[in-house]
Amino acid sequence: MKDNFYLGVDVGSVSTNLVLIDEEKRVVASIYERTRGEPIAAVQRSLILLKEQMDRPFRVSGVGTTGSARTLSGVIVGADVVRNEITSHAVAALDLVPEARTIIEIGGQDSKIIILREGVVVDFAMNTVCAAGTGSFLDHQAQRLGIPIEEFGDIAMKAEKGAQIAGRCTVFAESDMIHKQQVGYPLEEIVYGLCEALVRNYLNNLAKGKDILPPVVFQGGVAANKGIRRAFEEALKCEVIVPDYFNVMGAIGAAILAKEKTKRTGKTNFKGFEAAEMNFSTSSFICQGCSNNCEIVKMKLEGETVAHWGGRCGRWEIGEVERIAKEQVLS
Repeated sequence: MKDNFYLGVDVGSVSTNLVLIDEEKRVVASIYERTRGEPIAAVQRSLILLKEQMDRPFRVSGVGTTGSARTLSGVIVGADVVRNEITSHAVAALDLVPEARTIIEIGGQDSKIIILREGVVVDFAMNTVCAAGTGSFLDHQAQRLGIPIEEFGDIAMKAEKGAQIAGRCTVFAESDMIHKQQVGYPLEEIVYGLCEALVRNYLNNLAKGKDILPPVVFQGGVAANKGIRRAFEEALKCEVIVPDYFNVMGAIGAAILAKEKTKRTGKTNFKGFEAAEMNFSTSSFICQGCSNNCEIVKMKLEGETVAHWGGRCGRWEIGEVERIAKEQVLS
């Protein structure tokens, strides 16, 4: 007899994350892959890798997608649920920490803050513009210092205090960092100072005006950095919880939502792992139907158009995307 699992897919600009959860919502397999600007290839590659992780026969009884490429990935896999990142991250965090009241999420190219009260999202903010509050900020500075990013957090933890470094943008931070090197600051103080700079930027911009209350859950790829966690704890004066699967929480949330949906409907639209071998392609055009001039994305499977999306009015949304939208209205 095959075990039932639920698939979550989170595709962003930097990473593509897939997870399988069981009936108890425990993670049984996970994949964290670089998107590399090719979301279709990343999803298909990750499907193959995920299947290879499993050592026994199994059945996918539901699939959910999230992330900036959630619509595209939803068409590829045959999603039962397509949800935004805020909802998916909140669902995953609340499953692990039911009393959570603040979620800090920092990835490679964006960051988020989600405010929860009694298990409900009451406020949120996202940064997709300034790199100084994201993982790319640390990546760039680590390269400048000649330090592998994997060692960045451990070095930061050796510092008793951080050097004062401007964190409002990468240009000022780099200039300040070079100055601190020239006057002889220890490496660990400079590294921890960069961690503090990122946290200050996050709290003074993205989280400005937000009522940050514990329990605080920290997720996203940057949560692996012990120095950032320490800087948040010192700034917020409370414990910051980092879940075991901090880097794939969006995918976990999508899988949980898919489980809830398919338990009600009793069916799934999952295309199967054969989707990894299907020939998908995308193109775009500008709709001339009105003055909005929306850029419409067209997706083809084996040369046949299966979906459009991107318009404001919905006139182009057909096929898989239309099906998903209708099902979610009815659910």
